[in-house]
Formats: sequence, C-alpha cells, structure tokens
Amino acid sequence: MFEDDREELEEGGEEGSNRLAWFTTGAIIGVTLALLYAPKSGKHTRKLISEKTQQGKEAVTDAGSQVADASRDMFDRGRKVVEEAADLFERARKLVRG
Repeated sequence: MFEDDREELEEGGEEGSNRLAWFTTGAIIGVTLALLYAPKSGKHTRKLISEKTQQGKEAVTDAGSQVADASRDMFDRGRKVVEEAADLFERARKLVRG
C-alpha cells in the first residue's frame, strides 16, 4: 500500500524534471535553428530574438507554475502517506499492548 504511493511520488517528481529539461532543450535548439537559417536583416533578427525571448520567458513561467503545483500535490500526497503510516503504527501499538 505505502510502496505504491512512494513509487508514484518518485515517478511524478522525475517526470516533472524530465519534462522541464526536454522543454528547455527543445526551446534552445529551436531558437538556434531559427536564427541560423532565417535570412533576415539585423533589425528583423533582433525583433525575432526579442519575441522568442518573451515566448521562452512565458513558457518557463508556465512550466515553473506547473512544477510548483505538482510539488504541492506531491507534498500533500506524502503528508497523507505519513498520516496513514502513523495511524497504522498507533493501531499496531494498541494491539501489542492489548
């Protein structure tokens, strides 16, 4: 019962980190390719960089919010697991004492 909850918590944390890492990697590759292959003037390129930077900032902010929400959820689930374990321990203690 508790092992399943613990595994679920561990997998959820790794999944969020992996998503953020892949997103960041993709964003960097995408911006780099866009700059290398886009035949635009300096003014247009600066505008493109500015727009892409703003989009990246918004995406990172959104991803950060998602990570924070997932962290809160994992914390709440972890607290529930601890409370259940404490309850089981208390019941077992009462059984042993009679």
